[in-house]
Amino acid sequence: MRQVFRAAGLAAAMLLAPLAAGAGEAGDAVFAERGPWQLGDETIAWELDLEGPAAEGFRPVADGRLTLAEAVDPSDGQPVLEMTREDGTRSRRIGPFPASGGDPVLTYFLEQTARDMATMTGGNPHYIRNRMKDALFRGGSLTQQDGATLAEFTPFAEDPNAARMGGFESLTMTFVMTDPTEPIRELRAETAPGGPGYRSSLVLQ
Repeated sequence: MRQVFRAAGLAAAMLLAPLAAGAGEAGDAVFAERGPWQLGDETIAWELDLEGPAAEGFRPVADGRLTLAEAVDPSDGQPVLEMTREDGTRSRRIGPFPASGGDPVLTYFLEQTARDMATMTGGNPHYIRNRMKDALFRGGSLTQQDGATLAEFTPFAEDPNAARMGGFESLTMTFVMTDPTEPIRELRAETAPGGPGYRSSLVLQ
């Protein structure tokens, strides 16, 4: 259960951050309440792709898969959520996460992006997470496209340490959503053309 509280703690830290009036609409859309999750025997899957410059600890993924499913916590018999990341011949279980609320796929995506950026730039992961959190709740833009809502953020564009980020100051995070109660259709983080060539995406199948 330690992993449950650690995962829930990351989501709670973001959810409890104060919102600036009129500036948190994009963050509100991304963090809309999608629980409680009641998947039963069904699963939800996203196609996973990850590319970027060579760096120790970073492994690109092509045509991977992230699956969200319901499981039972053996300690109390209550439902929890688990994710499975499939990457070629490798498979890794992630979780468990509470089924009562929050979005474990969003939590996973944000943590992966922060971790990848820290790995490639040598930056402090806590600093990177905090800057991402601030951008998600105090910045961003919302647009409509083909019946979907796009929330877009550039968390490091005006960062005082941008010159030391090796092109990651151009990182753009995009979330494509429809009904706020449904899973996010696409989660994407990518640097601008001419930068380090980092791109991470999860696309709902």
